[in-house]
Amino acid sequence: MKILILGAGKMGSFFCDLLSFAHDVAIYDSDPERLRFTFNCRRFASVDEVDEFDPELVINCATVKYTIEAFRAVMPHLSPRCMLSDIASVKTGLPEFYAGCGHPFVSTHPMFGPTFASLSNLADENAIIIKEGDALGRAFFKQLYADLHLHVEEYTFEQHDETVAYSLSIPFASTLVFAGVMKHQAAPGTTFKRHLAIARGLMSEDDYLLTEILFNPNSPEQLDKIQEQLSQLRELIAAKDSDGMKRYLDRVRGNLK
Repeated sequence: MKILILGAGKMGSFFCDLLSFAHDVAIYDSDPERLRFTFNCRRFASVDEVDEFDPELVINCATVKYTIEAFRAVMPHLSPRCMLSDIASVKTGLPEFYAGCGHPFVSTHPMFGPTFASLSNLADENAIIIKEGDALGRAFFKQLYADLHLHVEEYTFEQHDETVAYSLSIPFASTLVFAGVMKHQAAPGTTFKRHLAIARGLMSEDDYLLTEILFNPNSPEQLDKIQEQLSQLRELIAAKDSDGMKRYLDRVRGNLK
């Protein structure tokens, strides 16, 4: 299959490496410098080069801020049969875009990123495939993710956004709270250092990505749950309620099973 990858960042390069030995892969990035780190593929610095390549599948790995913009830039150079796909962690605006794009589409979300996951060992990671996508496209990504030993779930666009609000907004917000009250520690403990490493990894992500994930319409409900738990914990600590704290810790341990 002829596959065009949009964006030569970490995830774009990852998909390029993953697919280039079994498919005819080209990768496009408007910044030619980023193409230096790709291999075993065609490298395009201009969308005009896409015409002759005539891809059958486009995998959009541009950052969330530019996902739809990247599609629109390349679409005049695609045949109507070419399938569009994205791996965006935020699907805002994509259902409406796909509905009017005139191309078959498939949308997925690898629930791992280059900051924390080991891209060479993904056996404990997950991926989401959006149910509204084309059946052949879903089958392609289901097989691709299965080959990586990922656990795959199929959700609607709406279910995806709800899941992302829970699985990303809660840890993102909790980490931001930790970092927001953090001060330099001359002799930090192991737990503190682990939290610090997570916070630094999170803050290395794109600001737009962090903002869009936290601006998910379902995020405020999850933040309310964090505030509720903090209030309960504060009351137990202020009252030095040992029995209450024991019940609270038992309940939390139950949540982790």
